[in-house]
Amino acid sequence: MKSPQFQPITVAGPVGRLETLLLDSAWDDGPRGIALVAHPNPTQGGTNTNKVVQTLAKVFSRKGYVAFCPNLRGVGQSEGEHDFGSAEVDDMAAVLAHAQAAYPGLPVILAGFSFGTFVQSQLRERLGDGPIARLVLVGPATAKWNFPTVPADTLVVHGEEDDVAPLAAVFDWARPQGLPVVVVPGTGHFFHGKLTTLADIVNRNLE
Repeated sequence: MKSPQFQPITVAGPVGRLETLLLDSAWDDGPRGIALVAHPNPTQGGTNTNKVVQTLAKVFSRKGYVAFCPNLRGVGQSEGEHDFGSAEVDDMAAVLAHAQAAYPGLPVILAGFSFGTFVQSQLRERLGDGPIARLVLVGPATAKWNFPTVPADTLVVHGEEDDVAPLAAVFDWARPQGLPVVVVPGTGHFFHGKLTTLADIVNRNLE
């Protein structure tokens, strides 16, 4: 098994370049799939260097996926202006198209943290079943944004003591869908001190 490092690449987005970090599959025989990881709210400092984002990317890499972690429009060196989760879906769709051109025919995981879960949920709804194998949502702020219904096999992970995205609001969103929520006791929104636990949960829930 390889030990790949994050590599900076540029992806052509709808309104200009998207600064992106790529983490190759750790498998020696090449990737088995593609994983796209979306960052938290940029108005509160969220970028693709966020620890949760990079923890997810590393889990996917070890499971054989090549991971793409873009800075969406207006974040870091990515061009354009922040659009509060609307046009960012177009950015992520462009990253997906780039990834599929580079690695054709592979299944896709859409993953996000906080704001990124809103973006990825919308992209999953837009694409339908298609190539999307799984949706992974960590700390979804369902009280702040109007989330769509998601597939029944979506993995939702949330901190018990999250004061940014209250757990009660996540249950209110998940309950009508019959959607399970994995709760990490004693942790807040950013999973401080619990990143290994988060990684283990995601790892166990991926084939």
